[in-house]
Amino acid sequence: MTPFFLVMFYTLTGLLLLAVADAPRLLNMEVLRPPLINIGGRIYRKNTIQETTYQNEEEEDEFYREPTQCLDEPCDDFTVEEMEAGFRCVIDLPSQLFKYIIGKKGETKRNLESDTRTSISIPRPGMEGDIVITGQHRNGVVSARTRIELLAETFRKKQPFTHFLSFPLNHPEIQERFLQFKEEVLAKCSKDHGIESTIFQNPSKLHLTIGTLVLLSEKEVQQASELLAKCKELFLDKLAAGKPMQVKVAGIEYMNDDPAMVDVLYAKVQMKDASERLQLIADRMMQRFVGSGLMLKEWDRVKLHATVMNTVFRKDPLAEERNSMSFGKHSQRERESFEARNLLKFFDSFYFGDIVLKKIHLSQRFSVDDSGYYASAGEVTIS
Repeated sequence: MTPFFLVMFYTLTGLLLLAVADAPRLLNMEVLRPPLINIGGRIYRKNTIQETTYQNEEEEDEFYREPTQCLDEPCDDFTVEEMEAGFRCVIDLPSQLFKYIIGKKGETKRNLESDTRTSISIPRPGMEGDIVITGQHRNGVVSARTRIELLAETFRKKQPFTHFLSFPLNHPEIQERFLQFKEEVLAKCSKDHGIESTIFQNPSKLHLTIGTLVLLSEKEVQQASELLAKCKELFLDKLAAGKPMQVKVAGIEYMNDDPAMVDVLYAKVQMKDASERLQLIADRMMQRFVGSGLMLKEWDRVKLHATVMNTVFRKDPLAEERNSMSFGKHSQRERESFEARNLLKFFDSFYFGDIVLKKIHLSQRFSVDDSGYYASAGEVTIS
């Protein structure tokens, strides 16, 4: 063997030995710090699965017969019904998610059934109903359910949000001052790049956003409405302490690092007292909805702000509430930013008014009520 090939041989052998030696450490890292995922308010570990090759069918059957193995899932969090011919489990999911469980030409469903040795019944497209899993082995049914829930949660995150929790700011005084702001900005800054009337918020829909929700069925909307009412009972009235929730809306800020290229401009909110009750209420509300699985957690604390200008309105006039929680994130739409240096110079401390917040609103996206605000899917008063 030539010297060159000897060098190559020993080099490759050394790399292989390093990889083998390092494998347990990497595996231990995944075991000690597995990723977590929230499904329906339950926290799951997403553990690394080591494949095992079974020598015969009898050994494989022994794996499925073990009643206490639930593949890292809390077995008592849902019902697996024992029948004469095996086990059965029902999953309640919105019909909009069925296509992701079925997959292209049914491939995803077939793979699930093959991997878990179960039969999965899904309602026809356009029909509501439960997904029913049946199988001879309990663990197979539990595994199929877990994988379906993971698929549903993954694709739910990709759906556009349908509702959001808000504090309405559509008080006549606030609206009047906002229209004055718009008029003065256009008078002084209309020659600055990207500033035009279409990127201003609709004054009837001014609001503070707590968080956004993807509600894909009437049942989920009802669940969100009931949870909102439960929040009032559990902590809202206690935190409000019977005092008016008065805030001052004044000053403006932008949501990126370059004032020459701004996409979102918002009005700042200041509490009229030092208790920060509004922030506490918003944070606690967000935590409750995230914990229920109805809302995705984006930040540790709610950023209370009122959007007054947003470049996404330029191409989508109906998108008043879009991007309200996505600080620093670029929209998938192509956006034309605007030059805001003069605007910030002239209107840095602009006063929009004082307002007493009286309710929390479960607002329906792309809707309008008699006042011009969003249609309500539920609301509670602050008292």
